[in-house]
Formats: sequence, structure tokens, C-alpha cells
Amino acid sequence: MLKSALAVVTTLLFVLAGISPAQAQTSANTKKTAAKKTIVKKVVVKRQAAPKRAATQASLDHREKLVKKVAYVHGKRRVVYQRVAAMPTMPVVPPVMTAGDMAGLNLTQDPLALRSNVALVIDQASSQVLFEKNSSVALPIASVTKLMTSLVVVEARQNMEETLTVTDDDVDRQKHSSSRLRVGAQLSRDDMLHIALMSSENRAASALGRNYPGGLPAFVAAMNAKARSLGMMDTHYVDSTGLSSNNVASARDLAKLVVAAYNYPIIRQYSTDAKYMVEPSGHALQYASSNRLVASKDWDIGLQKTGYINEAGHCLVMLTKIEGRSVVMVFLDSKGKLSHVGDAARMRKWLSEQGSQNLTRVNLRARADEG
Repeated sequence: MLKSALAVVTTLLFVLAGISPAQAQTSANTKKTAAKKTIVKKVVVKRQAAPKRAATQASLDHREKLVKKVAYVHGKRRVVYQRVAAMPTMPVVPPVMTAGDMAGLNLTQDPLALRSNVALVIDQASSQVLFEKNSSVALPIASVTKLMTSLVVVEARQNMEETLTVTDDDVDRQKHSSSRLRVGAQLSRDDMLHIALMSSENRAASALGRNYPGGLPAFVAAMNAKARSLGMMDTHYVDSTGLSSNNVASARDLAKLVVAAYNYPIIRQYSTDAKYMVEPSGHALQYASSNRLVASKDWDIGLQKTGYINEAGHCLVMLTKIEGRSVVMVFLDSKGKLSHVGDAARMRKWLSEQGSQNLTRVNLRARADEG
């Protein structure tokens, strides 16, 4: 009864609106069909978009990634996916282990917190040890080797004005270090010695050894013989440059070498020059010292030599005056580009304080005796 009444009322409304029942039924059917089509269309669009994104992801390689972006076009929100290059991953480089680190020397503590695994300071006049740390351990010494190279050259009394030529044999194929001396460059033996000592020029040091009577093998043999004559029993050389990690010595041995080399004015001068110009084959080259302390007015340095290769760390040997006293300093296997210089500064400060304290004690004792 209720359904019949509703049907009659609906028919009357259509008649009053001027619409026949048949037209109303047709309109309703049309709306239902349109709604179904819209739903089907949306489903089809979604089903088609998914494979497209998957295909895009599948085509990515390890250097790309997919980035989701939202854009508005004519007021409508749209989501797009773009392929962009992925940020390159930096390889993890393990820390370089020096020979001293591998021997466990980095575990040794000292009152000055030095960055060097090995240190030795002695009084030049009395040979008294003022400070030491792992001073008897033989380690790679890098370009400190060139101090012995210079000693052998000077004592051989070769013609220092003789012209030496850099050859392919002087090129470093072990560490691939750079050099400003090209193959074919010519310099006097004196100039080669100068820049080898002052600026640690490897090809110059190689040419010096190669032009020794008997060649490089005889030169290396002379280096080792000189070491033994100085009592350097923990020392061994295999080349004239120090590029090989098989060139080893202890700090105690190197202190002896510094004292011996200091006897030659030419070694003192060349090792402590701040700058020097050479003209290989007519082309001027300005060289600078590898040790920044030689140009400092705060230091009085009579002889010095630096060195560095991965196995040796940063090394420094020198003879300097502190509070009027000549002392020999040796720092081996230091961490950081300027850490060996920093250790030298800390050592000088400590020695100065020690000297002041000792002077105060002497004055106090003198006054006590007078009383």
C-alpha cells in the first residue's frame, strides 16, 4: 500500500513538472550509466598508471633514483615521478698505519703529549739526554735520508761544479712523487746538493747517488759504511732519496748523524736556507725550504732536515739553540702535516721552563750556602 501511494505521488509530481514517467526513467538510467563509466574510467586510469611507474623504477640503474613531485596544473593536483642522478657515495678510506703505529708505539704516553711516536733531545756539548721517547726503535726515516746523502757527497770530495743531468732513472716509480726537475734538466753537483737538502728534491738526490764512482749501488754501500763508522747500528739505507721505507734508523742513530753533519759548513748552510733559485737548462726555478721554522726569527737553527712518506709519518731532525744551549732534536713518525713542527715548539717551551727552574734552584742553593 505504501509503495503504491509513493508511486502515485511521484507520478503526480512529474505531471506537474511537465515530465512524463517514461522520460524520468530514461534520465535516471542515463545518470546511473554515466556514474558507472566514471568509476570504470578511474579504475582504468589507476591500473594503467601503476605499471608505468613500475616500468620507470625497473629502468633505474644504481646511479639514479625516483623522486615524487606534486604539481598543480590549472588548479588540479597532479603527482609526477622524475628520475634524478643519485649522489655518489664516497669510499671509506681506512686510516694510514705507519710503521710506528703497527709496532704499537702510538700507545706510548709522554708528559708533553707529543704527536710524534718517537722523540729524542740531547745536549750537543755533553751528549746528555734531555728527553726521550721510543728513541732506540728503528723506523723508516723518509727524506731524513738525504742528510746522510749529503755527508757522503761532501766527504767524497767530488767536483761540485760538475754538471749532472737528470735521467729517466731518477724518476720516482715507487711513490710517484712529483719533481720540478724534468728529465734532461742539468744542474751542477753543488746545486743538486743544495735543493736536495733544503727542499728535499728527490730527483736531485737520486742524481747525486747515481753520479758517485761506481754508481748508485756503490753510493748506498758508502752510506751504510758511514753509518757504521758513526756507531749507527740500527741504521740501514737502500737508496739516496728516502722514498723507500727500507731506509730505517733509530732516533739515537739520527742524533749522531746530525752531530757529524754539523761539522760541515756547506751542509749547515744548504739545509737552513729559506729560499734558493736554480736554472736547470736555462729555466729559473725558485725553491723553498721544506721546514718553515728556518724562516722564523724565533728560532736559531744550525742544521735541519725533514721527511715524509706514508710508512714514516712526518719526521724532523735539527740542531738548534735554546736558552743559549745547543741541542739536537729528533722527531719521528708524527701525525699531521705540521705536527712535527708543533712538537718542536712544545719541546722548546718545555726546555726553556726546565732551564728557568734549574737556574732558580741554583740561586736558592747559593743563597742557602751564604746564609
